[in-house]
Amino acid sequence: MQSFNFSLAARVAQIKPSPTLAVDAKAKALKAAGADILNFSVGEPDFDTPAHVCAAGKAAIDAGFTRYTPVPGILELRKAVVQRLATDHGWQYEPDQVQIACGGKHGLYNMAQVLINPGDEVLIPTPYWVSYPPIVQLAGGTPIFVPLSEKNDFDLNPAELEKHASPKTKAIILNSPSNPIGSIFSVKALEAVARLALANGWIIISDDIYDTITYGSDPLAHILDIDPRLKEQTLILNGVSKSFAMTGWRIGYTTGPQKIIAAMNKVQSQSTSNPSSVAQKAALAALTGPQDFPAMMREAFLPRRDFIVKELTSIPGVTCVVPKGAFYVFPNVAAYYGRTFNGRPINSSLDLADYLLEEALIATVPGAAFGADNFIRFSFATSMATIEAGMRRLQKALADLSA
Repeated sequence: MQSFNFSLAARVAQIKPSPTLAVDAKAKALKAAGADILNFSVGEPDFDTPAHVCAAGKAAIDAGFTRYTPVPGILELRKAVVQRLATDHGWQYEPDQVQIACGGKHGLYNMAQVLINPGDEVLIPTPYWVSYPPIVQLAGGTPIFVPLSEKNDFDLNPAELEKHASPKTKAIILNSPSNPIGSIFSVKALEAVARLALANGWIIISDDIYDTITYGSDPLAHILDIDPRLKEQTLILNGVSKSFAMTGWRIGYTTGPQKIIAAMNKVQSQSTSNPSSVAQKAALAALTGPQDFPAMMREAFLPRRDFIVKELTSIPGVTCVVPKGAFYVFPNVAAYYGRTFNGRPINSSLDLADYLLEEALIATVPGAAFGADNFIRFSFATSMATIEAGMRRLQKALADLSA
């Protein structure tokens, strides 16, 4: 049979599949084939969704709540988001300033589609979450990478920010605590962002998806708390995926100026129509029910974090900034580049991640996926037994490399 010749849209050629999901899929395929894979690649809590949240989802099904909902999400869920922001920060919003989307990533995509024009530049502190650049590119924008230094604990340097800004700058993305580093931006850094954003009319996109997973005693600094004047040019992105172990339920939410949210609703009405009705009811239970779950996860994550950082930094040549939030470590492994294993060269994070997966049966994510090739990412959202075994394998695998 003769195959039909066709071409794909040019914009698809700009982007690659999500590398984190690709590594996770490869690791799971190897495990299904019988390999003893230790998976440190996945970016989700290793806990089940709280029982009362699952019960709310089941109750919604049993009650027949399985039809279309309003495009921006059910009113009671949007009210719950408004209440959460008022309780946590004292910020005042209305339900029509909230959009519920099919996960935080979908909310960011909707946001980019309504804000970014061809030629617009978006400042992205680097290392970055893998989906920021392609979402900007799919909207016709240009990602501008603002480097963060390991020596500065990956805090945002105001001088670097000013150096990379231009008259084409439309927005800046802030992710604090961050993926892949777990770093938290300082008050000084956020004050600099606020000053520049007010002076230049930048839109601030604050991705707060890890805001309930922090390990310090100090309150988490937020740019809207630092300068409330930014409210009319700030969009807050969040969701229930990380805070309530609901990654598969796919519920995120965006809060911001009503004009922008209304435009995002237009986009959503022509794409997904609305998020899952059942998942919205589950998210409502998460936001309005008992709030002890994030604290329970933090208590479980903290000793894992401390152990994995201790083990990583005990390996000759490896450095690792202690994460202040989220559930990732991002060790610098560049000291092992230029080495070989049975003639196999290790010259990059991709080479090293492939070697660790195939030879040590450890799944990690190469730092190149986050714009930082000297690093690899481990998630410690897994059992302590897995972390202990994984660190033993890592130490042996690195020791086996020939200089």
